[in-house]
Amino acid sequence: MTVTVRIPTILRTYTGGVGEVSVAPAGATVSDVLSALDGDFPGICGRVLDERGALRRFVNLYVDEDDIRMLDGLATGTRPGALLSIIPAVAGG
Repeated sequence: MTVTVRIPTILRTYTGGVGEVSVAPAGATVSDVLSALDGDFPGICGRVLDERGALRRFVNLYVDEDDIRMLDGLATGTRPGALLSIIPAVAGG
């Protein structure tokens, strides 16, 4: 199974400037996809997850069109061909 991960501009230094990558996770959850992503691009998950392994406060993850915070968080299931989008929150005023 492969999942496409959309990488925001700020994290593309980890992927050599590539905006979308495909990973083959060992399991079928968002957490598994992130583990596979970090295996292929070491250090990228440190920008997405905190020290406890929880999603950072100002990072949003979507599986296809669904915010994982409204589903099962990092335990949200993925399907073959799914799109995981990493979207940093933008603040301003």
